[in-house]
Amino acid sequence: MTFKILPSSILFYHYHFSDDEITALLKNLPQYQNTIQDFTFYTSSSVVYSSKIEGVDVELDSYLKHKLLGVKFLVDYTKKADDLFDAYSFARNRFLDEKNLLEAHKLITKNFLRASERGRWRNAPMFVMNGEKILYVATEPSKVKIELKKFFHDLKLLLKAELTLKETFFYASLLHLIFLNIHPLNDGNGRTARLLEKWFLASKFGDSLWQIPSEKHYYKNKNDYYLNLQRVGFEYDTMNYSKALPFVNMLVESLK
Repeated sequence: MTFKILPSSILFYHYHFSDDEITALLKNLPQYQNTIQDFTFYTSSSVVYSSKIEGVDVELDSYLKHKLLGVKFLVDYTKKADDLFDAYSFARNRFLDEKNLLEAHKLITKNFLRASERGRWRNAPMFVMNGEKILYVATEPSKVKIELKKFFHDLKLLLKAELTLKETFFYASLLHLIFLNIHPLNDGNGRTARLLEKWFLASKFGDSLWQIPSEKHYYKNKNDYYLNLQRVGFEYDTMNYSKALPFVNMLVESLK
C-alpha cells in the first residue's frame, strides 16, 4: 500500500505488540453477544468517557440507568452524551467516508455548535489545548481539505486491504492520531477521532470490538493521552511521527 499521509513503515517496525498477544488480550474481554443491549451497554461507556475527556459532567452509573432502565435525568445532564451515542449508533451500520463522517459530526455537536458549523470542515486557524496550555497548532485552514483528501485516500486503502489484527490496531491508532493533528473541525475533533478509531476496528474485525474500553483508558490516563499527542511536535508541518509510538500503543494497552 502506498499511503499519502499515514507514516506507517518506520513506526510499524518498532511496534512491539504481536497478533497472538492482542488475541489473548481480546479473549479476556467479556463475551459480546452482538445484541442491542450489549451495544447499548458498551457504547454508553464509550460515550461517557469520550465526553468526560472533553470536560462533560456525566457519570457512567447514571448514564447506564438512563439508557438501559429509562431513568430520567435533567436534559442538560445527558444531552451531549446522548448526541455522541447517536453518532456511534449511526456509524455502526455505515461506511465512514467523508460524507458520513460529517453526518456523524452533526450528531455529535448538536448541542454545542451552531448549525452553520456542524458537519463542515473548518476554514479558520486552530490550535489544540489541554486546559490553559496549547499543545500544538493544527493544519492551516488553506490546507485542511488537501490533508483530508490524503487521509480519506489512505482510509479507503486500509478498508480494502487484508489486515492482520496487529495491523488493524496499529492503523486504527494512526487514523485517530492523524485526524486529531489535522483537527479539521471547529469543535468535536476528539470525539470524532475516537469514534473513527473504534469504527475502524469494528469494520475490520466485527462488532465485538465496539466493546473495547479505549475511551475509558484515554480518560483514566488523560495526561498521558495529551502528552503522547504532543510528543510528535508543536506545528502540523513539522510533526515527527517517529515519536508517535507512545500514543499508538495506548489502544492495545486499553485491553490490559
